[in-house]
Amino acid sequence: MIISEDLTIRPDAPSSQAQPIFPTTPTEFVNALSHYYRGELARMVSWRDRLDRTTNWAITGVGAMLSVSLSSPETHHGVLLFAMVLIFLLLSIESRRYRFFHVYRSRVRLIERNYYARIFSPRDHLDPTHWMNQLSEDLRLPRFSITHSQAMARRLRRNYSWLYLILLLAWVLKTTTTVLQPKSFSGQFVQSANELGVNASIGSVPGIVVIVAILAFYSYLAYIMIKHRESGGELAYGEVHV
Repeated sequence: MIISEDLTIRPDAPSSQAQPIFPTTPTEFVNALSHYYRGELARMVSWRDRLDRTTNWAITGVGAMLSVSLSSPETHHGVLLFAMVLIFLLLSIESRRYRFFHVYRSRVRLIERNYYARIFSPRDHLDPTHWMNQLSEDLRLPRFSITHSQAMARRLRRNYSWLYLILLLAWVLKTTTTVLQPKSFSGQFVQSANELGVNASIGSVPGIVVIVAILAFYSYLAYIMIKHRESGGELAYGEVHV
């Protein structure tokens, strides 16, 4: 016994032509939608957990690098530069994970906004076929709904911008305070740009090159956040979103 394309039962159809059974009553449709919603919600929560895990790694890494760099004058300020590179790697990984998370979150919000919200307060008069067709097309051909740069901008605004600010302040403190430099016991700040350049140098790389590289890197991060800042909607900064 199978169901043909017109949802009529044909008991004489051969088993080799069996088709999947689709909902034929409102009750069956509600049950199917409820189970699908739970499945998408579980996938969204799973990817959210991966996002939190990467963020925790980044926070732990920053804390460890700060402890190593600022605890002893003998520790080179390059440790903080290495921390910036490490956090950028974690940011890239988290941005990739966020793109997957956003796919499943968008599906969950599509169902919540157009179905469950109307159950609790049916004041909206929307065409039910519009959002169902949108969800159907997304299931037929899944694709990312945001770019990697957009995902990176959102994670920067939420968490990583504060981590980078802390690292930058620590690096400035490390290179401008003489007490944090080897063979120095005074608590004064550097007195000249030449002295700052000496403290900021890494081996044969002049300090001015290191300073320009840091400024360029932070300018790139600021550019990403400004370029991909949402103007409004539920995904705008400050609303309830991740």
